[in-house]
Amino acid sequence: MRNPKFNLKSVIGLLLGLMIIFPVLYALSISLMPESFIASYPPKVFPANPTLDNYVSAFRTAPITRFVLNSTVMALSIMSAQVLTSSLAAYAFVYFSFRGKKFIFLAILATMMIPGEAIIISNYLSVASAQLLDSFLGLFLPYGASAMGVFLMRQQFLTVPKEFKEAAIMDGCTDRRYFWTILMPVSMPAVSALAIYCFITTWNQYLWPLLITNSATMRTVQIGISMLSFADGLSYGTIMAGFVAILVPSILIFIVGQKRMIGGMMAGSVKS
Repeated sequence: MRNPKFNLKSVIGLLLGLMIIFPVLYALSISLMPESFIASYPPKVFPANPTLDNYVSAFRTAPITRFVLNSTVMALSIMSAQVLTSSLAAYAFVYFSFRGKKFIFLAILATMMIPGEAIIISNYLSVASAQLLDSFLGLFLPYGASAMGVFLMRQQFLTVPKEFKEAAIMDGCTDRRYFWTILMPVSMPAVSALAIYCFITTWNQYLWPLLITNSATMRTVQIGISMLSFADGLSYGTIMAGFVAILVPSILIFIVGQKRMIGGMMAGSVKS
């Protein structure tokens, strides 16, 4: 006999999931509706005659392909930098002994309590003084390191038996070789989790790209998509088509890597 509690939990979980995903599905539905159908009363949930005209209009109205390319370059650059810097810093905290190690680690963790908005002006002034406004380097530099990434990778490295390194050193393996050929492959769940989290977070950035980009060729998706709101009046179908287009990459990455992301976030939870 089946457990009724399990079924109840499943139903509740399904309802909550539908509530969360409904706005995305409704945006997709509107993007497939003709403009006259969207404005009809009472409002329709499903398109009677689906059409791709809104997508054609969106790509003609704004350079969405360019926005996607800019966001992809920025997200991949920041993702790669954070994985590298976080892994190297975590390696030092786990395998090296130096004065003030605990204090430095706690100081890094303390930066997680500082809101990004509190330091965005100082970051802007630094980038502006270096004449990096409206450039990929300006988008990338302030986010090349992550305190959360250092913490996550340190916790992961603590779960790797120290005997691995001792055996590697006895075989003549250097720290560099041990890091790249043994430690990083073993820690791929955590690396994947950090990479996916960083990519999605960077893809959805709004305030920083808004501050330092001026030209349309440097706009990211979250900023550039607003151009659809001022073209040919307010066309909800075109706007929703643009939003759906920029949602696809982040949704696909999350769907493909969700198991690695969850597993990586839990990987370092057995040690402190």
